[in-house]
Amino acid sequence: MSAPDFDTLFRTAGVTGWLYAADIDSGREIAHGADESLPTASMFKVALLVEFCRQADAGLLDPASRVTVAGGAREHGPTGIAVMLDDVTISLRDMAYLMIAVSDNRSADVLLDRVGCEAINAMLDTFGLHGTRITQSCAAMNRSMGEDTGHGWPYLDPDDIARLGVLDPARTNRSTPREMARLFRLIWQDEAASPAMCAWMRGVFKLQVWPHRLASGFPYDDVAVGGKTGTMPTLRCEAGVVEYPDGRNYAVSVFTRSFSTALNQPRADAVIGTAARMAVDHLRR
Repeated sequence: MSAPDFDTLFRTAGVTGWLYAADIDSGREIAHGADESLPTASMFKVALLVEFCRQADAGLLDPASRVTVAGGAREHGPTGIAVMLDDVTISLRDMAYLMIAVSDNRSADVLLDRVGCEAINAMLDTFGLHGTRITQSCAAMNRSMGEDTGHGWPYLDPDDIARLGVLDPARTNRSTPREMARLFRLIWQDEAASPAMCAWMRGVFKLQVWPHRLASGFPYDDVAVGGKTGTMPTLRCEAGVVEYPDGRNYAVSVFTRSFSTALNQPRADAVIGTAARMAVDHLRR
Protein backbone atom coordinates (compact mmCIF):
# COMPACT_ATOMS: atom_id res chain seq x y z
CA MET A 1 0.00 0.00 0.00
CA SER A 2 1.41 3.37 -0.99
CA ALA A 3 1.97 6.03 1.66
CA PRO A 4 -0.19 9.18 1.66
CA ASP A 5 0.99 12.10 -0.47
CA PHE A 6 1.98 14.37 2.40
CA ASP A 7 3.91 16.78 0.18
CA THR A 8 0.80 17.72 -1.78
CA LEU A 9 -1.32 17.87 1.37
CA PHE A 10 1.04 20.26 3.14
CA ARG A 11 1.69 22.40 0.06
CA THR A 12 -2.05 22.86 -0.55
CA ALA A 13 -2.38 24.16 3.01
CA GLY A 14 0.40 26.69 2.43
CA VAL A 15 3.04 24.97 4.55
CA THR A 16 6.05 22.72 4.50
CA GLY A 17 5.47 19.75 6.78
CA TRP A 18 7.26 16.96 8.61
CA LEU A 19 5.55 13.97 10.25
CA TYR A 20 6.10 10.77 12.18
CA ALA A 21 3.47 8.34 13.48
CA ALA A 22 3.77 4.91 15.08
CA ASP A 23 1.50 2.21 16.46
CA ILE A 24 2.57 2.25 20.11
CA ASP A 25 2.20 -1.50 20.61
CA SER A 26 3.48 -2.92 17.33
CA GLY A 27 5.99 -0.21 16.46
CA ARG A 28 4.70 -0.03 12.89
CA GLU A 29 5.49 3.46 11.63
CA ILE A 30 5.14 6.02 8.87
CA ALA A 31 7.56 8.90 8.39
CA HIS A 32 7.83 12.05 6.30
CA GLY A 33 11.02 13.98 7.02
CA ALA A 34 10.86 12.51 10.51
CA ASP A 35 14.50 13.11 11.47
CA GLU A 36 14.65 16.80 10.56
CA SER A 37 15.91 18.94 13.44
CA LEU A 38 13.24 21.55 14.12
CA PRO A 39 12.40 24.18 16.76
CA THR A 40 9.82 22.91 19.23
CA ALA A 41 8.33 26.16 20.56
CA SER A 42 6.06 25.17 23.48
CA MET A 43 6.40 21.46 22.82
CA PHE A 44 9.58 21.59 24.92
CA LYS A 45 7.20 21.52 27.87
CA VAL A 46 6.65 17.79 27.29
CA ALA A 47 10.25 17.00 28.22
CA LEU A 48 10.02 19.44 31.13
CA LEU A 49 6.91 17.65 32.41
CA VAL A 50 8.62 14.25 32.17
CA GLU A 51 11.64 15.39 34.19
CA PHE A 52 9.34 17.10 36.71
CA CYS A 53 7.60 13.75 37.26
CA ARG A 54 10.88 11.84 37.49
CA GLN A 55 12.18 14.24 40.13
CA ALA A 56 8.93 13.82 42.04
CA ASP A 57 9.38 10.04 41.85
CA ALA A 58 12.92 10.42 43.22
CA GLY A 59 11.79 12.64 46.09
CA LEU A 60 13.74 15.62 44.75
CA LEU A 61 10.64 17.80 44.75
CA ASP A 62 7.16 17.68 46.24
CA PRO A 63 4.48 18.23 43.57
CA ALA A 64 2.08 19.49 46.24
CA SER A 65 4.46 22.18 47.54
CA ARG A 66 3.16 25.68 46.97
CA VAL A 67 4.90 28.70 45.52
CA THR A 68 3.85 32.31 45.10
CA VAL A 69 4.32 33.74 41.64
CA ALA A 70 4.37 37.50 41.14
CA GLY A 71 1.71 38.89 38.84
CA GLY A 72 2.25 41.07 35.82
CA ALA A 73 5.04 39.07 34.15
CA ARG A 74 3.57 39.55 30.70
CA GLU A 75 6.83 38.94 28.85
CA HIS A 76 6.24 35.27 29.47
CA GLY A 77 3.20 34.82 27.23
CA PRO A 78 -0.54 35.24 26.60
CA THR A 79 -2.21 32.59 28.80
CA GLY A 80 -2.54 31.44 32.40
CA ILE A 81 -0.52 32.98 35.20
CA ALA A 82 1.49 34.93 32.63
CA VAL A 83 -1.42 37.36 32.14
CA MET A 84 -2.61 37.54 35.74
CA LEU A 85 -2.08 40.94 37.37
CA ASP A 86 -2.02 39.76 40.98
CA ASP A 87 0.27 37.38 42.84
CA VAL A 88 -0.76 33.72 42.61
CA THR A 89 -0.07 31.01 45.19
CA ILE A 90 -0.28 27.58 43.59
CA SER A 91 1.18 24.08 43.84
CA LEU A 92 3.94 22.90 41.52
CA ARG A 93 1.64 20.15 40.25
CA ASP A 94 -1.08 22.62 39.30
CA MET A 95 1.48 24.78 37.55
CA ALA A 96 2.51 21.72 35.54
CA TYR A 97 -1.13 21.22 34.59
CA LEU A 98 -1.44 24.86 33.43
CA MET A 99 1.83 24.54 31.50
CA ILE A 100 0.28 21.78 29.38
CA ALA A 101 -3.46 22.48 29.34
CA VAL A 102 -3.25 26.18 28.37
CA SER A 103 0.48 26.33 27.53
CA ASP A 104 1.11 28.74 30.42
CA ASN A 105 4.62 30.07 29.86
CA ARG A 106 5.01 31.61 33.32
CA SER A 107 4.27 28.26 34.95
CA ALA A 108 6.71 26.56 32.59
CA ASP A 109 9.51 28.97 33.46
CA VAL A 110 9.02 28.57 37.21
CA LEU A 111 9.17 24.79 36.80
CA LEU A 112 12.17 25.03 34.46
CA ASP A 113 14.04 27.03 37.11
CA ARG A 114 13.21 24.32 39.64
CA VAL A 115 13.98 21.29 37.44
CA GLY A 116 16.89 22.60 35.35
CA CYS A 117 17.83 22.30 31.68
CA GLU A 118 20.80 20.06 32.46
CA ALA A 119 18.62 17.53 34.23
CA ILE A 120 16.12 17.49 31.36
CA ASN A 121 18.83 16.95 28.76
CA ALA A 122 20.44 14.19 30.84
CA MET A 123 17.04 12.46 31.03
CA LEU A 124 16.63 12.75 27.27
CA ASP A 125 20.05 11.15 26.81
CA THR A 126 19.06 8.16 28.95
CA PHE A 127 16.22 7.51 26.50
CA GLY A 128 18.43 7.96 23.44
CA LEU A 129 16.71 11.20 22.43
CA HIS A 130 19.95 12.93 21.52
CA GLY A 131 18.31 15.19 18.94
CA THR A 132 16.04 16.78 21.55
CA ARG A 133 17.55 19.59 23.61
CA ILE A 134 16.19 22.23 26.00
CA THR A 135 18.29 25.39 26.14
CA GLN A 136 15.85 28.31 26.58
CA SER A 137 13.02 29.40 28.82
CA CYS A 138 9.83 30.88 27.42
CA ALA A 139 10.84 34.35 28.57
CA ALA A 140 14.22 33.98 26.86
CA MET A 141 12.55 32.94 23.60
CA ASN A 142 10.15 35.88 23.73
CA ARG A 143 12.93 38.35 24.55
CA SER A 144 15.09 37.03 21.73
CA MET A 145 12.38 37.83 19.17
CA GLY A 146 12.44 41.45 20.24
CA GLU A 147 16.24 41.52 20.13
CA ASP A 148 16.36 39.86 16.70
CA THR A 149 13.74 42.09 15.05
CA GLY A 150 13.71 45.26 17.12
CA HIS A 151 9.98 44.94 17.78
CA GLY A 152 9.03 41.31 18.40
CA TRP A 153 6.01 39.22 17.49
CA PRO A 154 3.27 39.24 16.08
CA TYR A 155 4.02 41.97 13.53
CA LEU A 156 6.66 40.30 11.38
CA ASP A 157 7.69 40.40 7.73
CA PRO A 158 9.81 37.87 5.77
CA ASP A 159 13.03 39.72 6.61
CA ASP A 160 12.19 39.45 10.31
CA ILE A 161 11.55 35.71 10.01
CA ALA A 162 15.03 35.11 8.61
CA ARG A 163 16.58 36.75 11.70
CA LEU A 164 14.66 34.84 14.37
CA GLY A 165 16.77 32.60 16.57
CA VAL A 166 13.63 30.86 17.83
CA LEU A 167 13.22 29.36 14.35
CA ASP A 168 16.82 28.13 14.16
CA PRO A 169 17.10 24.70 15.83
CA ALA A 170 20.79 25.33 16.51
CA ARG A 171 19.88 28.34 18.67
CA THR A 172 16.72 27.27 20.50
CA ASN A 173 14.85 24.30 21.95
CA ARG A 174 14.74 21.57 19.33
CA SER A 175 13.67 18.04 18.50
CA THR A 176 12.57 15.91 15.55
CA PRO A 177 9.12 14.51 14.70
CA ARG A 178 10.38 11.00 15.45
CA GLU A 179 11.82 11.90 18.86
CA MET A 180 8.76 13.88 19.97
CA ALA A 181 6.56 10.89 19.15
CA ARG A 182 8.99 8.55 20.92
CA LEU A 183 8.79 10.68 24.07
CA PHE A 184 5.01 10.39 24.05
CA ARG A 185 5.30 6.65 23.43
CA LEU A 186 7.46 6.35 26.57
CA ILE A 187 4.77 8.14 28.58
CA TRP A 188 1.99 5.92 27.25
CA GLN A 189 4.03 2.77 27.96
CA ASP A 190 4.79 3.77 31.59
CA GLU A 191 8.51 4.02 30.82
CA ALA A 192 9.09 7.77 31.08
CA ALA A 193 8.49 7.82 34.86
CA SER A 194 6.65 5.72 37.43
CA PRO A 195 3.34 4.17 36.28
CA ALA A 196 1.44 6.54 38.59
CA MET A 197 3.18 9.62 37.22
CA CYS A 198 2.80 8.43 33.62
CA ALA A 199 -0.92 7.94 34.20
CA TRP A 200 -1.16 11.47 35.59
CA MET A 201 0.73 12.88 32.59
CA ARG A 202 -1.59 11.09 30.18
CA GLY A 203 -4.56 12.66 31.93
CA VAL A 204 -3.03 16.13 31.75
CA PHE A 205 -2.30 15.85 28.03
CA LYS A 206 -5.93 14.95 27.41
CA LEU A 207 -6.96 18.19 29.15
CA GLN A 208 -5.20 20.43 26.63
CA VAL A 209 -7.77 23.00 25.53
CA TRP A 210 -6.71 23.48 21.90
CA PRO A 211 -8.86 21.39 19.50
CA HIS A 212 -7.78 23.01 16.22
CA ARG A 213 -4.68 20.97 15.34
CA LEU A 214 -4.10 17.29 16.14
CA ALA A 215 -7.55 16.68 17.64
CA SER A 216 -9.31 18.23 14.62
CA GLY A 217 -8.44 15.15 12.58
CA PHE A 218 -10.30 12.82 14.96
CA PRO A 219 -13.77 14.32 15.60
CA TYR A 220 -15.22 11.23 17.28
CA ASP A 221 -16.62 10.82 20.77
CA ASP A 222 -14.92 7.44 21.23
CA VAL A 223 -11.43 8.53 20.07
CA ALA A 224 -9.30 10.32 22.67
CA VAL A 225 -6.43 12.67 21.83
CA GLY A 226 -3.79 13.86 24.26
CA GLY A 227 -1.06 16.20 23.09
CA LYS A 228 0.90 19.43 23.27
CA THR A 229 0.99 22.21 20.70
CA GLY A 230 3.81 24.56 19.81
CA THR A 231 3.57 27.94 18.07
CA MET A 232 6.09 30.50 16.84
CA PRO A 233 6.03 32.82 13.82
CA THR A 234 5.34 30.58 10.77
CA LEU A 235 5.80 27.49 13.01
CA ARG A 236 2.83 25.35 14.03
CA CYS A 237 3.25 21.89 15.48
CA GLU A 238 1.74 19.32 17.79
CA ALA A 239 2.72 15.92 19.13
CA GLY A 240 0.61 13.50 21.10
CA VAL A 241 -1.21 10.18 21.18
CA VAL A 242 -4.48 9.14 19.55
CA GLU A 243 -6.37 6.42 21.43
CA TYR A 244 -8.92 4.28 19.55
CA PRO A 245 -11.74 2.35 21.27
CA ASP A 246 -10.28 -0.97 20.08
CA GLY A 247 -7.29 -0.38 22.37
CA ARG A 248 -4.82 0.60 19.67
CA ASN A 249 -2.89 3.81 20.37
CA TYR A 250 -0.81 5.92 17.98
CA ALA A 251 1.98 8.37 18.79
CA VAL A 252 1.93 11.21 16.25
CA SER A 253 4.08 14.28 15.73
CA VAL A 254 3.52 16.93 13.03
CA PHE A 255 5.62 20.06 12.45
CA THR A 256 4.78 22.74 9.86
CA ARG A 257 6.31 25.98 8.60
CA SER A 258 3.94 28.28 6.71
CA PHE A 259 4.80 30.21 3.58
CA SER A 260 2.93 33.24 4.92
CA THR A 261 3.86 35.26 8.01
CA ALA A 262 0.18 35.86 8.87
CA LEU A 263 -0.72 35.11 12.48
CA ASN A 264 -4.11 33.50 11.77
CA GLN A 265 -3.98 30.64 9.27
CA PRO A 266 -6.78 28.11 9.85
CA ARG A 267 -5.66 25.87 6.98
CA ALA A 268 -2.17 25.60 8.44
CA ASP A 269 -3.63 24.59 11.80
CA ALA A 270 -6.12 22.12 10.35
CA VAL A 271 -3.60 20.32 8.13
CA ILE A 272 -1.87 19.04 11.27
CA GLY A 273 -5.01 17.07 12.15
CA THR A 274 -5.58 16.00 8.55
CA ALA A 275 -2.02 14.72 8.14
CA ALA A 276 -2.21 12.90 11.48
CA ARG A 277 -5.48 11.25 10.49
CA MET A 278 -4.04 10.13 7.14
CA ALA A 279 -1.00 8.67 8.90
CA VAL A 280 -3.08 6.82 11.49
CA ASP A 281 -5.48 5.51 8.84
CA HIS A 282 -2.48 4.17 6.93
CA LEU A 283 -1.19 2.39 10.04
CA ARG A 284 -4.61 0.95 10.88
CA ARG A 285 -4.93 -0.53 7.40
